[in-house]
Order: sequence, then C-alpha cells, then structure tokens
Amino acid sequence: MFNKQYPKVVTIGGGTGTFIVLSGLKDYPVELSAIVTMMDSGGSTGKLRDQLGVLPPGDLRQALVALSESEEIWRKLFTYRFSEGDLGGHNFGNIFLSALEKITGSNQKAVEYAMRVLQTKGNIIPVTTSVCKLCAKYEDGSVVEGESNIEELKKPKSKISHVFLSPQVTMNIEAKRAIERADYIVFGPGDLYTSIFPNLVVEGMAETIGNTTAKTIYVANLMTRTGQTDNFRLSDFISEIGKYVGEDTLDYVVANTSKPDPDLLEYYKEVDNAVPVEDDIGGTHKHAKIIRSDLLSREVFTQGSSDKVKRSLIRHSHERLADTLYKIIDNRL
Repeated sequence: MFNKQYPKVVTIGGGTGTFIVLSGLKDYPVELSAIVTMMDSGGSTGKLRDQLGVLPPGDLRQALVALSESEEIWRKLFTYRFSEGDLGGHNFGNIFLSALEKITGSNQKAVEYAMRVLQTKGNIIPVTTSVCKLCAKYEDGSVVEGESNIEELKKPKSKISHVFLSPQVTMNIEAKRAIERADYIVFGPGDLYTSIFPNLVVEGMAETIGNTTAKTIYVANLMTRTGQTDNFRLSDFISEIGKYVGEDTLDYVVANTSKPDPDLLEYYKEVDNAVPVEDDIGGTHKHAKIIRSDLLSREVFTQGSSDKVKRSLIRHSHERLADTLYKIIDNRL
C-alpha cells in the first residue's frame, strides 16, 4: 500500500514564537525540523553559558517541550524554574541540557538524548555548535554586544543597521541538510533582530536558503518591539528580512487581521511603547503572497496573584496559526 510522504517543514527562529509554531504544527501530517538560535545571553541560559562554557540551552528547551509527546510530568519538569536557594532563577530543563552537553561533550548529542526523553515529534537542531555573541550595529556607528543587552536597550540613539556574530561561526551541518531537504521553511514569529536574524547571519545560512527549492513563509509579528522595530509596518519587516536572505526569497507572508483588547493595547503602549504591526500592503509584496487571517490567541496568560501584576499577553494562537500554515502547505491558500 502506498504511504504518503509527509511534507518536510523547517522552522527557523527561537523563543516563544518557535514554541507556538511547533506546538500547533506537530498535530498535522508534516515532518518537522526546528532550527534554533544559539545566541541567547540572558537569565538562566546566559549564566549557564558563562559559568559552564556550554551553548545556550534556553531556546532548545522551549522547542523540545513544544514537540514533546511524553507524559505531562516530563514537560512540566523541563519548564520548572527554581524560585529560591542557589538554583533560584534557573530552569531545570536548562540545567538538564547543560549537564548532558558536559557528559556527552556535544550540544548536538545532548539535544538528541533529550529528544528521546521527551519523545519529540520532530527534530530540534541548533543552528551552530560554536560559541559566539550576537552584536547589533546601529546607524550612528555604535555597537551593542550580547542578545540580552540588545533586548534591554529600550531607547537606542539610532536604529539598528544590521546584526552580526562575534566571532563569525559556521552553520551546523544538520541544519544545512534539513534546509536542503525542506519543502517549506517557516520564519518567525519572533523578534527580528534577536530571534530570527541570529540564525540568518550564521555563515552558510543565507546561501543555503538561497539555493533551496523550498517555499518560504514568514509569520509576521503582532506587535512592534521597542528599541528594535519601533514604527515598523508590515512592509518594513519584509524588507528587513530581504536584506539577509534576498528580496525575492519569501513566497508567503502570514499576517494577523484581528485586534487585541483596547485595554491590553493601552497596557502595551504604556509599559513598553509597543503597538500593533500595521498592515500597509495590498494583495502581494514583491514576490510574496500575503495571507491574512485571525491569528490572535484568546487565552489569558497571567503572572502572580495581585491585580497589579496580572496581565494578558498578546500572542498568536498556536491552533489558528497552525491551521493557516497547513492550508498553505496543503496548497489550499
């Protein structure tokens, strides 16, 4: 009996955006590979990197949990964060991956063992297996080193001109193979300069993407990011990606059509000066077809018990986003 070969889908990014895409797509008949940024330098991840000399585990951990089909207790374990003592602030999953890397001597092997423990439906691939720092050069000539420092700079004197790595590193051969075999490549959602572009500036990445026959999809952000994409409209996001992978690389752009709650928008504006990404494009943009859909999550995420710290987050719905992405993959959009 003929067995249909599932389309091969590669995601490129990191953080919450990649988590949302993988969480949704794993329930569809696709073969998933997640290429994950390795330049995180903040929080538990940054401390483990600096103190143990391991590669940053945080984005890998999120991708592992997203694709996990193991019992819920294992997923909870990998997301558990210690709140006190010497381990206060550290995430168990980060410590687990760091220990595995020390034991095996390889970040790639550590991820492979973790995939077995969590029974992942798909592969997680670090974009590089070399240690490096993400750097941002601004239009005034200044340079900021470190992914966390770039994120924390809320009021730079000028816009980011481009990002680069120090030292420059080569892409993981497994990442190269995944892209060469891919039918579809999904960029984002996520912060352009600290989640998506760190992958694209790894040596060999842009060339590999440029030579692939895969269709490419960019999932546009819902909100701007203070200090990085202030006043960016949809066309600005697309144009900026073009600087790193070529202007005609994108085949599809997925954009949200629904508006968050006004009170929530006011909160984002007040706290982070962030606003919804304006859709300023007609039917297409250069080579890319714009796919518009209601992608907003209705789930309420809260922190703490006090009314002052309770808040909802403006995020993509993993179910809605995955449905839209699969319709593209299945040639229905």
